[in-house]
Formats: sequence, C-alpha cells, structure tokens
Amino acid sequence: MNSNILSQKKSSSSAPDQERGGFDFKKYSTIMALIILFIFLAIMTEGGFLDARNFTNLTRQISVNAILAVGMTMVILTAGIDLSVGSVVALSGVVAGLLQVNMGLAGMGVSGTILSILACVATGFLCGTINGGLIAVFKIPPFVITLGMMVIARGLALIISDSSAISPMSPSFKWLAKGFMSTELTILLLAGVLAFWVKSLIARFKEGKRSTSALFFAFLLEAICISFPAYAFISDRGLPLPTLSLIVIAGLGIFVLRKLPFGRYIFAIGGNEEAAALSGVPVTKIKWATYALIGTLAGVCGVILTARLNSATPTEGNLMELDAIAAVVIGGTSLMGGLGTITGSIIGAFLIGTLNNGMDLLDINSNYQMVIKGLIIIFAVWSDARTKQKAKA
Repeated sequence: MNSNILSQKKSSSSAPDQERGGFDFKKYSTIMALIILFIFLAIMTEGGFLDARNFTNLTRQISVNAILAVGMTMVILTAGIDLSVGSVVALSGVVAGLLQVNMGLAGMGVSGTILSILACVATGFLCGTINGGLIAVFKIPPFVITLGMMVIARGLALIISDSSAISPMSPSFKWLAKGFMSTELTILLLAGVLAFWVKSLIARFKEGKRSTSALFFAFLLEAICISFPAYAFISDRGLPLPTLSLIVIAGLGIFVLRKLPFGRYIFAIGGNEEAAALSGVPVTKIKWATYALIGTLAGVCGVILTARLNSATPTEGNLMELDAIAAVVIGGTSLMGGLGTITGSIIGAFLIGTLNNGMDLLDINSNYQMVIKGLIIIFAVWSDARTKQKAKA
C-alpha cells in the first residue's frame, strides 16, 4: 500500500518535468548559425576576425541594415513588403548632403547638423507616408507601390545631386556615425542590458515551459551573444553611436510589438486582415503608420550612412532592401505575415552582415556574394513554407 502511494507521488511529481518542452532548436537556429560562422571566420583569419576593433567596426556597419530590419519586420508582419527602403536611404542622404554642403549648414555647427538630421528623417517619413497611403487607402499591392517608389526615390536622388557625390560633411555630422560612448557609459548601458536579460531568464524559469537542460543551453547561447560584444566594446573605444541607435530603436520596436495595442494590431492584420477588421482593428491606419515608420527609419539610416561615408552618394543603398528582407526572413519572420520577432531579425541582420564581412575577408567575388545571399533567402522562405504546411497538417 505504502509503496503504491510512493510510486504515485513520484509519477505525479515527475509529470511536470515530462510535460516541459525540450530545447527549441528552430528558435535558436539563427544564433547557432551565427556562432558557427564566427568560429569559422576566426579560424580562417587566424583570430583576426575576433579582434575587438574589427568587431566594433562590424557592428557599426551592420547597424544600418539592422535598423531597417526593425521596420521591415513590422511591415512583413502585416503580410506586406517594402522594396523602396534602399532608394529612400539614398534620397534622404542626398537631402542631408545638399543641406550640409550646398546650403551651407556644415558651417553652422551643431544647429546645422540638427536641421540636416530633421530634413533627412522627414524625407524618409514622407516617402513612407506616400507608400502607406497608397497601399492602405487605395488597396494597391505593396509590391507594386514600393517598387515604384524605389525607382522614383532613386531617380530623385540622381536628379537633385546631379548624379555626383556631395561632400564633405561637418565634424558634428560625421560624429553621428564615427563617435563612441565613453567606456564608463558603455559599462552602465551593458549592465542594464545584463539586468534585463537576467530578469528574462528568471521569468522563463518560473514559467516552467522548458526543461532545465533546455534552459541551460539557451542560457549558454545567449551568454555568448552578450559577453563577447560586451568585451569588445569595453576593451576597444566604447559603444559606437550607430550601435547605440540600433539598441534604442530595437528596444522601442520590441516594446511596441509586445506591450502596445499597435503591436497587437500588426500581428492581427498579418494573421487575418479581414478578421482583424471585423474585430474593430483600424486596419487602414495601422498599415499606413507601419509604412510611415519604416520610411522614417530609412531616413535615420540615411543620416548614419552619409555620416559614416562623409559623403552623400545617390547610388548608395543599392540592394539594401535585399539585405533587410533577408535579415527578417532568416530571423524567423514569416513572409505570409502574423509571425516573427524583432530580436530574430536583429540576429538575422548580424548573420547577413557577418557573412558579407567574411566573404570580403576571404576575397569572394561580389557577384558570387549576391548568389549566396539569394540562395540563403530561398532556403529561409522554403523552411518557413514547410513549417506552415506541417502546422496545417
């Protein structure tokens, strides 16, 4: 009798452990691929790739695509697409260049820089608003509208710049892309990120949805992704300002999608637009705002890219939309809408950026690089479609 009771107690106490899930390989597949790529490049470059200064420069270069990926994630979550972001980045940068050089704002110091930034961001916002209005109000397919805007924005950039580069920018404008946070402020910021991460780990442990071994493996992967950048930034010159911009924008994007009604509406529209409309979701306003948002972020990227190059070039941003879409899809966001995360897109952007950097270091022809990235996108979309089919079965 007692032995039966004990066996029942053991089975009941072990039941929760059996119900808890194992490690989610799909969720962490991009992180694992990124770590493997880092190890491979470190071996191929005899450790040079992992140099703190090289990593700092890499994050600064990746920031532009990662910021675009934040906006692209929201657009794709609504089952839309924006092919115009690369051209809008170029147009916004040319506007800033004209104000800095031709209009003399470079000689006005900080005030001239602020006016140039506002004009650059406003240009991106205007382009995104036009896209959003035509898509949301007139129900024109996003592919058609944004393809048209891609050609228009590129043409305008070439026209107003007379097809030539505009330079140089003022020192305060260049600082936006080449400046660094002090080491002390970098440590404080990283401490805040660490505290938020620990809080997230504790919350996941209390939920009990994953086994202890699965949580430990997730902890190990996430710890690697946090500790190495922290080491690189602290041991080099601090946190680059473009990377700081990325952290702020990504943090706001994650907060919007997780905590605000606007984010829930985006997921609802992507899941089933007709059902969302019947449920009272302001579909037109949300889609319009989403395209205006990605246009604004393209304007921000125009500022960063122009400041980094110290030149406004009308041909900049070419195929940048390809990298942004690739980052989002590789990060796990479904092109059919309704499923995805900004965190995954950021990791996808780092994977794409690291791959680009690695192929440059290995002296792979740029034409082959385009083929490789195209194959990666096809594989990611195929994987997403296969997952959807399994879910329906």
